[in-house]
Amino acid sequence: MSKIEKVLATGKTHTIAHGQKGNLDIQLSSPGSAKPAHVFANALPHPTAEQLFAGAWSACYTAAVGLVANDLNVVLPADMSVDIEVDLGQTGPAYYLQARLTLRVPGIAPDIAKTLAHTADQICPYSKATRGNIDVALSVITE
Repeated sequence: MSKIEKVLATGKTHTIAHGQKGNLDIQLSSPGSAKPAHVFANALPHPTAEQLFAGAWSACYTAAVGLVANDLNVVLPADMSVDIEVDLGQTGPAYYLQARLTLRVPGIAPDIAKTLAHTADQICPYSKATRGNIDVALSVITE
């Protein structure tokens, strides 16, 4: 697996669990451009591929955390969240992805939080699909 030497763009998501409703706020853009790449008169703007991937992965991973918590009889805090960042990068002429997942479970004991994070990573289909294909860092915050 190759390491990214230069990050070109990063798609970031912050997902809150427990059925809280929200809006998906997205725009269509190209790596390296702060402005939307296209303007649609009658359509909402769309995200980069990295944002879409991070968003889908965070929804799946958040659900996996809930399943693991249920299996372990752990009550997740109301402010539990998942942050995922997906980088598009380059090493020489080749393009690659890498990702960082952060599970925030305030008030949960660190050992239980790590078990939740790593077990959810083992069952989440997006995590399975990326395992061994891209670099992924998984971290836990309990404060």
